[in-house]
Amino acid sequence: MANADTMPAVTVPVSGRIDSTNSQETEASIRAALAGHDGERLILDAAELKYLSSAGLRVILRLFKERPDLSVVNVCPEVYELFGMTGFTEIMNIEKAYRTVSVDGCEQIGRGANGSVYRIGDDSVVKVYNDPEALDEIKSEREKAKLALVLGLPTAISYDVVKVGGSYGSVFELLNARSFSSILANEPDRFDWCVREYSDLLKKIHSVVVPEGKLPAIKDTVILWAEQTAPDLPEAEGEKLLSLIRAVPDDPHMIHGDYHTKNIMLQNDEVLLIDMDTLSVGDPIFELGQIFNSFIGFHEVDPGGIEAFQGFGADTAKRFFTASLAEYLGTGCEAKLREVTDKARIVGYTRLISRLKRHGLLDTEKGRAESELWKRELTELLHGADTLTFSRDELTIPAETANLPEVLRFIEDRTAGLNGSGRAMMQLAVAAEEIFVNICEYAYVNSAGSARVRISTDLGARTVTLVFEDGGVPYDPTGKQDPDVTLPAEQRSEGGLGIFLTKKLTDDVGYEYRDGKNILTILKKM
Repeated sequence: MANADTMPAVTVPVSGRIDSTNSQETEASIRAALAGHDGERLILDAAELKYLSSAGLRVILRLFKERPDLSVVNVCPEVYELFGMTGFTEIMNIEKAYRTVSVDGCEQIGRGANGSVYRIGDDSVVKVYNDPEALDEIKSEREKAKLALVLGLPTAISYDVVKVGGSYGSVFELLNARSFSSILANEPDRFDWCVREYSDLLKKIHSVVVPEGKLPAIKDTVILWAEQTAPDLPEAEGEKLLSLIRAVPDDPHMIHGDYHTKNIMLQNDEVLLIDMDTLSVGDPIFELGQIFNSFIGFHEVDPGGIEAFQGFGADTAKRFFTASLAEYLGTGCEAKLREVTDKARIVGYTRLISRLKRHGLLDTEKGRAESELWKRELTELLHGADTLTFSRDELTIPAETANLPEVLRFIEDRTAGLNGSGRAMMQLAVAAEEIFVNICEYAYVNSAGSARVRISTDLGARTVTLVFEDGGVPYDPTGKQDPDVTLPAEQRSEGGLGIFLTKKLTDDVGYEYRDGKNILTILKKM
């Protein structure tokens, strides 16, 4: 069956007034215009209609009963209000007339996958969509933005739809708003602040569980990218790419989908999200792949392109990506950052290669250079990849005492949501330090090794569970006899206080040796 929007249509203009004095005449003229157009849908163009009474509504209702695909378009606000009052907007397609806005000479303050944002006044901005037939897209984005707001995310909601050139735009109230790109470009001393705010908001987005069916799954889209990219890779790597992406578990947590510094705004000290049309659900690695592209991947062949896009240079972009990823993960551990970055690059390059193919860019010199670079990088990354997932609740780090601050920062970041007392947080930190330092000093004899720290929290029970793993010499510290703390100083040995403190400061300590690893678990009520 043909889609109604693709069926032939006849457009009949209606103008002036339709009231009790001329409704019959108006109906007759409309029917005359329909002669010879059987099977075509009817569009009433109300661009010049200034007045409508119940008599006119009855004319439109009779026509609608005969032609259920009837549309009334370009309706002025006053007449549209009458359609709304009488329920006509609920039973048929009634489209407002849109005021016209020009963005000539306006500052571009944001840019996303589907459009660009311009400042059109001191208190207003407009997002202009790339697609000239964007009304359905605008409606979808407004619904997604409302959902995000209800779920606790700070975002602006469009209050008007306008015509901009040959396309449409959504108007937002953003008083004195500046993008993070503008801040990074013009206020370099706020770099660290931007990193923290950008990462904190990303963590907040990824913590939101979306009700089932409210947003699409990004994984379905990434699979399509992989299916387009795989044939351009060596056969084994192409198959591995598809396997890795299909193996990523489904995830109900929110993904922004186009999260970069032009889509994060600062308005009167409040950080706001814009460009919500790409909202979806899925594993955060799909988000990080897009973020890598925004700051690095997309501009690897032409580093100068990042300045045209974001307003700052390639060096700032790379530094911002690395710093914000470290803040997001809660660690500056190079191994962890490299692990997650490489997984993000796999997703990012997959998207970029498929984009070249979808947009026919392989016929250009730049497109061919980009394709060769991205395919080469992707192939090499796939050789060493066994999964695309990662855990923000797990840290593997060289077992060196110098890394203690990273471990404590990691634990502090993951327990922030519990709002534990200062006393409880200090006790947890002391216990974690004792265990980690013990691994550093005694687990590996005359060799280097690593420690893995896993953390889980129970908000309801207000507990933290820390698990420390190492592959060193088997040793159960819980089996060591507690020191006699009543002895005078000259009779006391220096050893044994670490595990003693750990047991005293936490609510449970357990040990097991499994699969060649020492595994020590501590539980702390906060």
